[in-house]
Amino acid sequence: MSEYLIPIFIAIIIIFGLIKKADVFGEFVEGAKESISASFEILPALIALMTAIGMFKASGGLGFLSELISPLTDLLGFPKECIPLALIRPISGSGALAVFESILSEVSPDSFAGRVASVMIGSTETTFYTIAVYYGITKVKNTRHAIASSLTADLTGFILSALTVRLILQ
Repeated sequence: MSEYLIPIFIAIIIIFGLIKKADVFGEFVEGAKESISASFEILPALIALMTAIGMFKASGGLGFLSELISPLTDLLGFPKECIPLALIRPISGSGALAVFESILSEVSPDSFAGRVASVMIGSTETTFYTIAVYYGITKVKNTRHAIASSLTADLTGFILSALTVRLILQ
């Protein structure tokens, strides 16, 4: 059934457009044009974000920060192996996936750290990337409380990932 869902959805849109006597193809082309222009508008922010992540990892800053935070995370019962994932996840989805893959290859997917990393990758968001993309498209300059509240939600997701795994899966 799932392989038919997208074609059915597209057919419904086309049929609805024909019933409303709308120029379906013209609207599609206009939407594609807007998407391409939006992509060019947010591209500089994305390039800067990816460059900063690469520099942070290559400089050893990620390892240093992980070691600095580890005494606190030990008190919370958060696995030391997942600290780099918690630091990278709010910034970069692809960087987080690379860290996630290294965690799974180092400690096993069935270990406590592997399970916590799996829950973290599925239950947290790439905050800065999302804010850069959506605020860039809408041309919002003042993020106000969006970053602080989003990072608080990420922190809650990280802590609850470890707690959930400990309570349910261990």
